[in-house]
Amino acid sequence: MGTSDKVWSCPFDFAEGLEFDPLLRQLMTEDRVARIRMPYGEGEAWLVTRYEDVRFVTTDRRFSRAAVTGRDFPRMTPAPIVQDESINLLDPPQSSRLRRLVAQAFTAPKVERMKPATQEIVDRLLDEMAEHGPPADLVKHVSMRLPLTTICEVLDIPEDDRPELRRRAMAMMNIGATTRENAVQSKAELRAYFADLTQRRREQPGDDLISSLATARDGDEVLGEDELTVMAMVLLMTGHDTSTYQLSNITYTLLTHPGAADKLRAQPDLMPQALEELLRYIPFRKGVGIPRIATEDVEVGGVTIRANDTVHVSYLAANRDPRRFDRPDELDLDRPPSPHMTFGWGAHHCIGAPLALMELQLAIGTLLRRFPKLALAVPAEEVRWNDESIWRYPYELPVTW
Repeated sequence: MGTSDKVWSCPFDFAEGLEFDPLLRQLMTEDRVARIRMPYGEGEAWLVTRYEDVRFVTTDRRFSRAAVTGRDFPRMTPAPIVQDESINLLDPPQSSRLRRLVAQAFTAPKVERMKPATQEIVDRLLDEMAEHGPPADLVKHVSMRLPLTTICEVLDIPEDDRPELRRRAMAMMNIGATTRENAVQSKAELRAYFADLTQRRREQPGDDLISSLATARDGDEVLGEDELTVMAMVLLMTGHDTSTYQLSNITYTLLTHPGAADKLRAQPDLMPQALEELLRYIPFRKGVGIPRIATEDVEVGGVTIRANDTVHVSYLAANRDPRRFDRPDELDLDRPPSPHMTFGWGAHHCIGAPLALMELQLAIGTLLRRFPKLALAVPAEEVRWNDESIWRYPYELPVTW
């Protein structure tokens, strides 16, 4: 049992700004492959925190996401966020077909073609913020709007539907027991919405991504109705979650690390490299995500994980592993590029990562350029941080210029 017989109680509810979870740090230090209990789900699970071990578990075929289906697995949220038919619960080679189809929307040339339209959205949102005048809430003016607008344009979701879809998507991510009923209802409502939308796109396809998926073929196969419905849901949620919260988190981090914003203004060509470092450094979520099930006995980090055991990995811990990153707890915008795990790893690496990176580069770059005196409008300790969801982000980010 791990490096000791201890079973750790892991609520993973730490929510103090963007400080690194001290429990996760303790696990990284004291128990390389730890046995844990979580707030919801049956039984115990293993938790893997070292970079090399995480990479091993996420790429070894003996650890199955598909085997999670139907299980009441240990987790952070009252109800599982993931859909049973989701691509996130498929293993290669079954997942490869769906990933090939969806990845067509996020190739480098297609993302490059989306840049002008995204820049227009960024400019419009910042125009509105400038017109509002300082102090202004960056979350309200930019973070909550840009990624959702972009992915909804890709999916061609009617503008009037977007605020309600966002509300439901956020409700699904809440971790409190009191919000369980609302989370389950929101998940059902989202599914019903996308079932109807995808059916209409099958009958009358357009130029959007849902239509492309509805009509796409891989050999003789097409996406089934449930597959398409769930895929559309996943694209909406993953297409804006990380970017939404990281826009605020990155801005906050730059404004609370002296000289960081000025460095990027002076060296705009550093932005791609600096952005990768910011994504590595910022603990953008709490705890862990979707686990895997060992299909046979496997040794990880000197520990034998038995067949049928549940295994969680921590991308957050991997991003701070001192064996992989020199001075991992320091933000170093000049750090040489080295692959981080903020977008996951292996067969479940985020397909939409190129779109998220493009949005973040344009938004942060334009924000710094247009507002050379950008600063927090309140002391950093007065910023209110979300404590209800698996995501970590400020409820508001008042800025001045």
